[in-house]
Amino acid sequence: MFKLISIDPGKCKCGLVLVDLPKKKVDQAIVLNTEFLPNYVKNLNGSENISKVIIGNGTTSKQNIEKLDFIGNDLIIVEEKNTTLRAKKRYFEIFPTRGLKSFLPKEILIMNKNLDALSALIILEDYCNHKFTLSENIDIKTWLK
Repeated sequence: MFKLISIDPGKCKCGLVLVDLPKKKVDQAIVLNTEFLPNYVKNLNGSENISKVIIGNGTTSKQNIEKLDFIGNDLIIVEEKNTTLRAKKRYFEIFPTRGLKSFLPKEILIMNKNLDALSALIILEDYCNHKFTLSENIDIKTWLK
């Protein structure tokens, strides 16, 4: 399989998605503590056939890129301007509101959502110029231990 990792870097937490490129599906979407990022990527790289790692050039990207130097030339740095703002819109494309919730302002429904994984997805979708779908039964996890 041909898989890509996309990272929305941050000072305290990072969004990360793992995508199966031929299937055009997101296999994993998580938010993890920034200090766990290098080891998590190493473990993924060891268990999956990762061809490239895409990382946004935003907040603290320079420090995160230095920690991911083991990836070498397979690390691609891309523009991530407005991805968090766009993640709010993408959230409702993936998880449309139903029933009475559809009458509430959308801003209320995402106040407590952690959108870093969706920002990582948008970074990847911009890079690939394609929208990805979620694999069946995917759980968007937040790991902030």
